Amino acid sequence: MPVKIEVKQVSKIFGSKGSKVLETLGNQFDKQEVMQRTGHVVGVHDATFSVNTGEIFVIIGLSGSGKSTLIRCLNLLHRPTAGSIEIDGEDICEYSRDQLRDLRRKKIAMVFQNFALLPHKNVIDNVSFGLRVRGESRPDSRQKALKMIEMVGLSGYENEPIQALSGGMKQRVGLARALANDPEILLMDEAFSALDPIVRRDMQYELLNLQQKLQKTIVFITHDIQEAFKIGDRVAIMKDSKIVQVGTPEEILTSPANEYVERFITGVDKTQVLSVKSIMHLPGCLVQLRDGPKLALQEMRMNGVSSAFVMDQALRFKGIVNLQDTLQAIKDKQPLESILVHEVIEVEPSTTVSDLVPLAQKSPYPIAVTENGRLLGIVTKSAILGSLA
Repeated sequence: MPVKIEVKQVSKIFGSKGSKVLETLGNQFDKQEVMQRTGHVVGVHDATFSVNTGEIFVIIGLSGSGKSTLIRCLNLLHRPTAGSIEIDGEDICEYSRDQLRDLRRKKIAMVFQNFALLPHKNVIDNVSFGLRVRGESRPDSRQKALKMIEMVGLSGYENEPIQALSGGMKQRVGLARALANDPEILLMDEAFSALDPIVRRDMQYELLNLQQKLQKTIVFITHDIQEAFKIGDRVAIMKDSKIVQVGTPEEILTSPANEYVERFITGVDKTQVLSVKSIMHLPGCLVQLRDGPKLALQEMRMNGVSSAFVMDQALRFKGIVNLQDTLQAIKDKQPLESILVHEVIEVEPSTTVSDLVPLAQKSPYPIAVTENGRLLGIVTKSAILGSLA
């Protein structure tokens, strides 16, 4: 996908002499020491990353790591001390006041942790507020607001006062308000952190469901690694105002950049993140459909196994033959096709290990990993057990 947001060497130093302080910072620095010596706070230092169109990009870190400062730089609520932020190839740090106002009204929207709703207005007036500010008529703005209210599952609550809503419902109103302007980019700053665990899981699912329909470019801030890996296409991990690793959840789990990342991801349920492609391997015993039972038997003996995976000439997976049936086919002079076992479980390479576990319990054979009918590899029960360790 094309790049939507390009962040290049962005730093944000809070204080009157931020640029001068920035000049003295090297790669290794202590935030507390900088504050004690200069009275300035290092919010973000030398952040570089890109966000693709239609991607959910999650920024995660502990409190004080700089993640909320960084997301506020993306719409210039915090103006960077140095660096550039390009949206669709244009550096928004160079925008005039009118250009910036237009960007915030039409292209980018934000959902806050504390909902930031207007308590004196009801649900539909909150959702339509941004549209009214943009200059749209009351009937048009209400019609669009009703559509968004329905999309986030709040139909029937249009005229309810904000005070009457639960925390999860308020967050849905905040999400509907952000989506009502039809922004290309959605910034979500710890949007689900104030919710209880059950409502939080519901909102995570709701976000993924909406993303399937709307395909927005989303930058999502969280301190919860499970949440980050659940919803993020890619994840950036921050420590002491710096980004220490960017990658897919699977890349970070399998290849942490340093000891800090290793400690940070401790406790993550790997089965929810690791995909089948990370634990599959090519079958040791592989034969083609045109081969006879004798050749299949020879391959099984050479590989020390009691079954063989069978493909046609186009490498499409056809099934499995086992040792006992193969010996009988040789005796009866039957072709390999006559003893094919078709009841073999097939999964796509993107299937998670957690989804694989119940399937493996039912199957007497290794699971075939296929894509468009072609055999990519197999997953054995031992490989699944190894991934759980």
